[in-house]
Parts: sequence; structure tokens; C-alpha cells
Amino acid sequence: MPKFRYSAIDAEGNQKSGKITASSEEDAQEKLESRGFFVQEIILEARGAKASLTKDVHRRSQDFAEEAGEQFDKKKKKKRVGFGKAINRQGLTTFTRQMATLLNAGLPLLRSLEVMIRQQQNPAFREVLEELAENVRSGNSFSEGLETRPKIFDNLFTNMVRAGEAGGVLETVLDRLANFMEKAEKTRKKVKSAMVYPTVVVFVAIAVVIVLMIFVVPQFESIFNDFADDGGQGMPLPTQIVINTSKFLAGIFMNPFKLLLFAGTLAGGFFGFRLFAKSHAGKNILHRIVILMPKISDMVQLVNMARFTRTFGTLMDSGVPILQAMTISTDIINNVHYKNSLVNVHDAVRDGEPVNAPMLRDTLFPPMLSSMVEVGEETGQLPEMLNKIADNYDEDIDNAVNAITSVIEPILIVFLAVVVGFIVISLFLPIIGIMQNMGA
Repeated sequence: MPKFRYSAIDAEGNQKSGKITASSEEDAQEKLESRGFFVQEIILEARGAKASLTKDVHRRSQDFAEEAGEQFDKKKKKKRVGFGKAINRQGLTTFTRQMATLLNAGLPLLRSLEVMIRQQQNPAFREVLEELAENVRSGNSFSEGLETRPKIFDNLFTNMVRAGEAGGVLETVLDRLANFMEKAEKTRKKVKSAMVYPTVVVFVAIAVVIVLMIFVVPQFESIFNDFADDGGQGMPLPTQIVINTSKFLAGIFMNPFKLLLFAGTLAGGFFGFRLFAKSHAGKNILHRIVILMPKISDMVQLVNMARFTRTFGTLMDSGVPILQAMTISTDIINNVHYKNSLVNVHDAVRDGEPVNAPMLRDTLFPPMLSSMVEVGEETGQLPEMLNKIADNYDEDIDNAVNAITSVIEPILIVFLAVVVGFIVISLFLPIIGIMQNMGA
């Protein structure tokens, strides 16, 4: 039987090489995997060098193409995928949790990545993990590999991993990072689910009004016209408003060209608003409006402060320097005014002030946050205090979501009732007039 030379990694992550007798290359691979080896390369030990070269020519040609920078490398770059195509938030959280579990179990980093590759069902994310494993196998650090995929692994993820590598506690840092991501995802889902009901009510209201205006109101229009021709006093103002609105909407929705033009106008307005919202001036205006809105402003404050304290505390607890941790924590804040306030805090800390001092001077920071940060600094337990504050904010967010929902729901119901009621009353006003004239 032919002999094969192999290169593999054992269950402990150690590099192994040697010879094995098997009927075929596939048989050799099965025998090695039954021993718990992760096979990297199998080469037939032939009578001459040509057979060995023939068996390995495909792998060698790929390596040569990568080194020479030819077409293979270009195609590989085109296949690179970003966040959303390769992995979603839930998938990244699951990966982080599983990596932390494998490392805590004593598996080396490279072996853990290889285990994750073999069980990964998403082909795009498997490609990402293979690149990370190859990067580690080449002698680079895990964080250096993460830096090559910034759309998937953000600054928070990369810097925490780098801090964990420097302190030799990568498994602990990944565990903290997984906890952070799970809590952040939980909060995001709560806020998102709270907006489902109001959104559904708004769409139902719009659909009901359009149906009434296009199909119901025109049925009454001929009766109203006869009433006006028979010497009536004319249609009441509310009825005239409803009929004119009905004609306008029917002219749009019953004419394909006008409907297309109307849809294009709406789309243009939507994208124009998005461009304005993304501009510097737009963010300043819209984010300021949000801060000034009752109830909504409380929710915005809670979400931004919970995100900041959770990130800041997790980074500091993982060994990231305070100024770097504050910079990363500031970058993930959405509201531009809160972000500017945190930049001022960063600058004040850089100039030697304690963290709580600039917070006390800024009204955007709640007094409770400044007081808790002050206690954390005095006791030398700022990371622990920040994480406790974040836990409290998470609970407050639940209450704020319920409060906003309890206010929005009746407002939307009343609005829908007023709109539909106005249409119905407007349709019956002329009928009441007809009945009065007939009685006279």
C-alpha cells in the first residue's frame, strides 16, 4: 500500500508530521481524523518527486498566486464580505461566547478557531474565520487578524481582544465581551419591539383612510351633487374638504403615471431626509429636537448612558487604558450632543481632572451617574461601578419603553378615531340636510 506524508494538528493544538500507510489520500485523511488530528496537508510519498509534486500542485499554485499578487488574489479580495453579509449581531455574539468557552476549556487559540470553522454553517463567515486562523497560524496575533475585518469586528471588539492578549486573559475578556454583546442585543430588541405596535397602527390608519377616500367617498358624491342641483344650500365645508381630498387621492392611485410620480416624490423626499439626517447640520438639529421631546428625551438619555457606561466599564475592566477606553466608548454613541459632551469629558480627564468633574458641569449627564462615578473613583472600583450603573440603566430602559408605549398607543388610537370619525361625519352631514329639506 502507498505511503503518505502528512502535516496535522493534534487535539492539544500541537503541530504533528509523519508518515501513514493508506489505500488512498481520502483513506489517509480518515485515519488521521480518527486519531483526533486536524489535517493540514497530505502528500503521496511516490517513487519520484513528480508524483508528490502532482498531488500538491493545486495547493502550491494557490500559494504562488497569493505571493505573486496575480488573479487568484484579486478574486479573493472581491469575495471579501462585510458586516451583514457574513454575520449578523446574533451570529457574532454566538461566536464570541463559543470562543470564550473553548478557551476556558483549555484549547489553544488556533485549535479553537479551527473548531469554530468546522462547525460554522455560514459560508461567508467561515471564510472570515479561515482568514483569522491563517493569520494566527502565520505568527500574527488574534487582534491583528481582527483588524483586517473592521466592518465585522469593530474598535471595541478589537481593542478588548488586544488588551486580553497583552494581559494573558483572552478567555476572560472574550467572556466579558460576550456578556456585553448579549446585554446590548437584549436592550436593542426591547426598544425595537416597543415600536412594532405603533408602526402597525400608523400603517393601518393610512390604509383605512386611503380605502375610504378612494372607494367609499365617491359613492356618495353623486348623491351630494343631486342635492346641490335640487336647490340645496350646497355641501357643508367638511364634506367639500373630504370630497376634494378623495378626488386628489383617486387621481393619484388610479393613474399609473401619477402613482409612479407620487411614489418617486415620496422616495426622493425620504432619501433627501436621510441625507439631511446624516449631515452635520442635520444631526445637530434632529438630535437636539429628540433631546427636547418629553418622554423621548428620557429614553434617549437612558440608552446612550447605558451604552457608554457598559462599554467604558467593560473596557477598563479588561485592562484598556482609561483615555483609550473613553475614546472607544464615545465612538459608539449615536446622539451627537451626548458624543460632544463625552469628548469634553475625555479632554478634561486628559488634562488631569477626575471623570466625574466634567460630568457635574454638563446637564446632559444625570446627577446619579456623576455621583456613582465619583464613588467609584474614590474607592478605586470605577469599572465595577460603571457596570452596576449600566445594569440599573437597563432596568430603567424597560420602564421607559413601557411608559412611552403606554403614551403612544392611546394617542394613535385617538388620532385614528378622529380621522375616520371626521370622514364619516362629513359624509352624513349632507344626508342630514336632505332629510331636513324633505321634512320641510
